[in-house]
Amino acid sequence: MISFRQYLSLLGGLSLLLFVLSGCAGFGKRLESPRITLANIKVQETKVLETVFQIEIRVFNTNEVALEVKGIECDIELNGKHFATGVSKAETKIPSYETTLIPMTMYSSILDIVMGLKGLSNTVKLKYRITGKLRLGKGAVPAIIPFQSHGELPLGGLSVPNNT
Repeated sequence: MISFRQYLSLLGGLSLLLFVLSGCAGFGKRLESPRITLANIKVQETKVLETVFQIEIRVFNTNEVALEVKGIECDIELNGKHFATGVSKAETKIPSYETTLIPMTMYSSILDIVMGLKGLSNTVKLKYRITGKLRLGKGAVPAIIPFQSHGELPLGGLSVPNNT
């Protein structure tokens, strides 16, 4: 026969086990990669060997939980050729099933620009591909979510600063 004290100990132990197991199940939820689109691109500065761009990417959070973004890194290809690389310490919170614009500074060598824009005379649109990682800061160990996206930009979509 089990004593009342043993019964309470067993009940407490089972409750603790269920609590721990339910907590571990929550940690195992896999976050979906966000959808990313290129919202804007502007030439910020042109140097002898490098051009600096300001871009905005729209991040679509398709998860049931908010994403606490601590940073982002990405590469852009134009017409299948590497074009630019950038990182941003964009600390923002994207609520579940919502979007936000994240500004980034991108850097491109003159050679990458020439190769990426080569053969545009017959092209009406630029095909782009973005690959990268979102770095999330919630929790003891930061999570990294990879992403990739592609689309087309009309050639009139690139804006150059007016230096008048």
